[in-house]
Amino acid sequence: MTLFDFFKNDRFAVMAGVELMEISEGYAKARMLITKDHLNGGGVCQGGALFTLADLAFAAAVNSHLVLTFSTSSNITFFQSVAQGYVYAEAREIVNHPRLPYAEVKITDEDGRLIAVFTSSGYRKKDVPIELDK
Repeated sequence: MTLFDFFKNDRFAVMAGVELMEISEGYAKARMLITKDHLNGGGVCQGGALFTLADLAFAAAVNSHLVLTFSTSSNITFFQSVAQGYVYAEAREIVNHPRLPYAEVKITDEDGRLIAVFTSSGYRKKDVPIELDK
């Protein structure tokens, strides 16, 4: 099993169409193709869909150290809407604390326009390693 396989178990993100593209130490990139199912009543991508995209990128970045880590608090700020195409989430761990990591995720559209910024702190369960195939 790889980290990519581990995150295939995040069924909600998979159902929403989120795909992990890259994972490295303290970093992850994900994308999601906006479909009609992602649109809100105003015809733009629903904020919860963008939150899900960012949350999975955050999870991949902070779990890249192979210690099970969960989000404890998250915030998202939307700057502009998007209604079609791919959106990308790039997560960078800002603080790699043994118990309390912190990361920032930038969400952009296909043209690189900043759509939203998501920040989150996490909690590492020091006695719960993520087991991967060697």
